[in-house]
Amino acid sequence: MVDTGAPGSAARGPDGGALVWYVAYGSNLHAARLACYLRGGRPDGGAQDHPGGRDRRLPRRTVATALPGTLYFADLSLTWGGGSAFYDPAPPGNVPCRAYLLTAGQFSDLAAQEMRRRPGADLDLAPVLATGRAELGPGRYETLLHVGELDGHPLLTFTASRGVAGAELNAPTPPYLRTLAAGLAESHGWGPWRAAGYLATRPGAAGHWTLRAVAALLG
Repeated sequence: MVDTGAPGSAARGPDGGALVWYVAYGSNLHAARLACYLRGGRPDGGAQDHPGGRDRRLPRRTVATALPGTLYFADLSLTWGGGSAFYDPAPPGNVPCRAYLLTAGQFSDLAAQEMRRRPGADLDLAPVLATGRAELGPGRYETLLHVGELDGHPLLTFTASRGVAGAELNAPTPPYLRTLAAGLAESHGWGPWRAAGYLATRPGAAGHWTLRAVAALLG
């Protein structure tokens, strides 16, 4: 689990730029998929090209972590078809995550692409660092969350504002599930059956996918 210390300002890296941890819980658990947001390109199995960001360096560090709450699938992904993964911190549970150490500018460009906006402008992170939550809009991934601190840098993620109770749940597609499972294997060492048991029981997937069906997909 992460250290949920008091909110603070983003610490500076060796080059003088602010560094933050981006906490991924969906397809960005997979490093190659995350790289499409940093360097540009189309993820394996996806239907959209991403422009990438201004700073195309890969993350400085990567660590496995987890957050309290639940992952759910909702809305319609333009890249994958089917539901996208979202995070709700309110329900009981545990969400396996992967934290990437990025510059604040890299995080801003990544978030912009997830929000279906054009990258290139720095987000004002002061509100989320001060209060723990900042809503930039009503849409997908437009709610920023400050979920803790690690090695002097804030842990940030983004999700939708409504939570699982207000979401239009939608089942994920096979390519999306494969990408999530690959990320769980990379970051947490999960095998196909463990990943299938987790993914098939998330809201939006439950009732549409069974453990055996997901395991067969991953096998």
